[in-house]
Amino acid sequence: MKGKSPTGGLLQSGLIFSAISFITGLGNMAFQAVMARNLKEHGDYGNANSALNALMPLLGLLPGVATFAVAHYIAHFKACGDDARLQGLLAGCRKFLIRLTVIGSVLAVLVIQPLSNYFHYPRNLMLATLVCALLGLWSSLAGALCQGLSWFKRLAFIGLLTMLLRVGFGWFVTLKWPSPETAVLASAFSLLAYLSLLYWRKEFSLPSAPVSPWNREFAYYIIVSAACVVGGYLFTQSDLLIAKKYFIGTDNDAYNCAERLAAALPITVSPLLAVLFTSRSGTRSGNVVVEQLKLLGIYVFGLLFGAGMLYGLRGLCVRIILGRTSPEAEAMIGQLAIAMVFVGLLQSIAFWSLASRWWKISLLYGALGLTYWLILLEIGTTPAALLRTMPVVTGLAFGLLFCLWLVTMKRHHHGEPG
Repeated sequence: MKGKSPTGGLLQSGLIFSAISFITGLGNMAFQAVMARNLKEHGDYGNANSALNALMPLLGLLPGVATFAVAHYIAHFKACGDDARLQGLLAGCRKFLIRLTVIGSVLAVLVIQPLSNYFHYPRNLMLATLVCALLGLWSSLAGALCQGLSWFKRLAFIGLLTMLLRVGFGWFVTLKWPSPETAVLASAFSLLAYLSLLYWRKEFSLPSAPVSPWNREFAYYIIVSAACVVGGYLFTQSDLLIAKKYFIGTDNDAYNCAERLAAALPITVSPLLAVLFTSRSGTRSGNVVVEQLKLLGIYVFGLLFGAGMLYGLRGLCVRIILGRTSPEAEAMIGQLAIAMVFVGLLQSIAFWSLASRWWKISLLYGALGLTYWLILLEIGTTPAALLRTMPVVTGLAFGLLFCLWLVTMKRHHHGEPG
């Protein structure tokens, strides 16, 4: 009986996941437009957006660290075809993720107050963000298991349902009670979409003896994953914290609008990286490597094509989000788009290297992310200063990481030890 080609399946999964996620991304942009139109007080849109896309992910970093490790090892045993060991590890990882999520929830409660004070989030917005973050921690648990099992169509379906709930409920609550807090709570409500996984609950609980994931190799992978997760957050979202700390009123609104449009570039094509990571975690030899490189090429093309389209249509995009023209936001998009292209390229190298267990590159990515954020925190006290700095630092970071990646690729003959 002929089975599906693993290489063809890889590209098909990546393209299907990306296509559905693109539709989801358009819906999430619609939610941005809903917030911008219904939150009419100057600064409210920027505050809500910053809480959702900077503070909430910061509170969820701890479970995110484990996501890559769990997905990596589940994908590895799935690719080996060892079902008994896979189910045992799946049960063990499930217990590990639940415990880590509980710890992350407690930690989020402890750090929310000092973080909100430092970055100037109002108390009510802080509490709403905490509720959303706690729900987000549990959804991350489900996402890690789905990614490791290559359930990309199910993840795409959940993402689409999340978007529909966010836009529908968000429009209603912000129209009736317009405030940053209700916008954040709309996102919390949308995370209930993950309850749809209960339909497949039997596939998570096949009879098996739990296998503890903990050993020396797994612990080290967790540490390296932490560097990648923290680095990824600092490159992609930490600038919103700086804007919240230093910018007020219309400056904050304009920056958040332009930043979300530019950040959509790596976000839109990121499903390709999720598929790439899972594939490379399972197999790093043969024809599959060629398909992985093709997937990487599609990712880079999509990133560059999207940047060109965004810059050409920046005026229209800003009007769609804000419902009005904003020369300030339009002027920011060019530099932000360049920075986010470099950020997306950095992410692709980080995903490839983490799946390949190239520790030095993964650790360097985390160190570069921290350096980037510290530079922005020191220099980016005005929109002009922040925008001047971001493309330069991300470009230098990409150049350094790319050179190291090429050297490592040559040494390992496209990922395999020589």
